[in-house]
Amino acid sequence: MSDSNTSAGAVQAAVVIERTYRAAVEELWALWATKDGFESWWGPEGFRVEVHRLEPREGGALEYDMIADAPEMVAAMRQMGRPASHPARAVYAEFQPHTRLRLVHVIDFIPGQAAYENTIEVDFAAAGDQVRMVVTAHPHLDPEMTKMSVEGFTSQLGKLDRRFGWTA
Repeated sequence: MSDSNTSAGAVQAAVVIERTYRAAVEELWALWATKDGFESWWGPEGFRVEVHRLEPREGGALEYDMIADAPEMVAAMRQMGRPASHPARAVYAEFQPHTRLRLVHVIDFIPGQAAYENTIEVDFAAAGDQVRMVVTAHPHLDPEMTKMSVEGFTSQLGKLDRRFGWTA
């Protein structure tokens, strides 16, 4: 996938989100590459995930359910006519331990939209007792979905901000 997508003639750029945490690179890496780590933070506030398959290697599968578990999120999903839970699947398209990974999700849960792929790239750089994590979120086909995706990802990063102490 390229750095931009076109929907109705509009070009969208990838969104880059950076965080520096007081943590070991192994700790942050485990959040992306282990079942317990992934389940501990993935999903925006009011949601959680249950991982069914996580193969931490290049070409490995990641399959999980995204579950609305806060009453207000369950109600919001119901109001939108969407289930409180939906399956998600991705593949680790790139996997360089403690350095870089690329997850390619299959987006197949949007009513009226054919399935498509969406990419998230994550780079890690350790420096002393801190780790810089740079996330590049590539755009979705629909600009509104891109906006919602970035808002959701920023929300779930709040879980890491509280856990590790965001320094920059």
